[in-house]
Amino acid sequence: MPDAQLLLIVLVVILALSFDFINGFHDTANAIATSISTKALHPRTAIVLASVMNFAGAMTFTGVAKTIGGKIANPMTLENGLVIVAAALVAAIAWNLITWYYGIPSSSSHALIGSLTGAVLVAAGFSAVNFKGFLTIIKSLIFSPLVAFAAGFTIMTLVNNIFHYAVPHRINRRFRLLQVLTASFQAFSHGTNDAQKTMGIITFALVAGGFQDTLHVPFWVKLVAALAMAAGTSVGGWRIIKTVGTRIIKLEPGSGVSADLGSVAVILGATLLALPVSTTHVISSSIMGVGAARRFSMVKWGTAQKMVLAWLITLPVSALLAGVCYGLYLSASRLAGAF
Repeated sequence: MPDAQLLLIVLVVILALSFDFINGFHDTANAIATSISTKALHPRTAIVLASVMNFAGAMTFTGVAKTIGGKIANPMTLENGLVIVAAALVAAIAWNLITWYYGIPSSSSHALIGSLTGAVLVAAGFSAVNFKGFLTIIKSLIFSPLVAFAAGFTIMTLVNNIFHYAVPHRINRRFRLLQVLTASFQAFSHGTNDAQKTMGIITFALVAGGFQDTLHVPFWVKLVAALAMAAGTSVGGWRIIKTVGTRIIKLEPGSGVSADLGSVAVILGATLLALPVSTTHVISSSIMGVGAARRFSMVKWGTAQKMVLAWLITLPVSALLAGVCYGLYLSASRLAGAF
């Protein structure tokens, strides 16, 4: 059995890092879509910058990791805890790949949280889910896009008022230079929140498998999660970059800076509060807020509606997928036992 446990934890770590890698290229658009759309950065330069800053952000904090590792369920009390985590990761990876293929900026955070909750429910029942902690996470996922919309709207309104009489080509050149900085902060904030979710799920698995007794995130977990996120970011998620950068509103340098600042404030604030948020939701909502501040009709609400629909279905669909994955494991185990 110890050998089986060791093989399982190796499999879980590989799956978790695969999820982190996919999350990196799935969410590359979060950090760089605005700067590419406004031509502030060349695409390849933007991706390298995002990779480096994602890595730096991922190595800086661990509060969100501990929230993911301990607030959905208690890993110490779960039977087949490693299998539960494996099922959750397979489901989250599958949903991320589906939404990436269709260019839908859905939430990797929703996918992971929904999958883990679904796998725990099927494996151990309702009593095993810490619904108080789960609802705290859900509230942060729900309210953060609303705050980001308001932040983007407010910052864009201030920029419009301050630079109303500025000469367009001169101010655009300055905003493009500023956007290099805001894109860097965007990528850094993305790393501080999103990479920690993978750290949290690996730590959850280590505790569930009896490899450690606390939710302390080991340094090697931080390092490999940060590297996987940075590597995934370096690949680039061009389908989603196109959606976020061009299909919500037509971005200009000033609106790109405003959108970046609005989302950075929300993501870093959530990280400091140890709350996981969807960077995809936050950044897309900030862009929508910026567009609404410029002109309400400027926002391509058809694209926004499709994105919101994807956001709404991600949690239940990923939970269902994880439940199916765990159910398949049970069926395979019973079949193997019959022989």
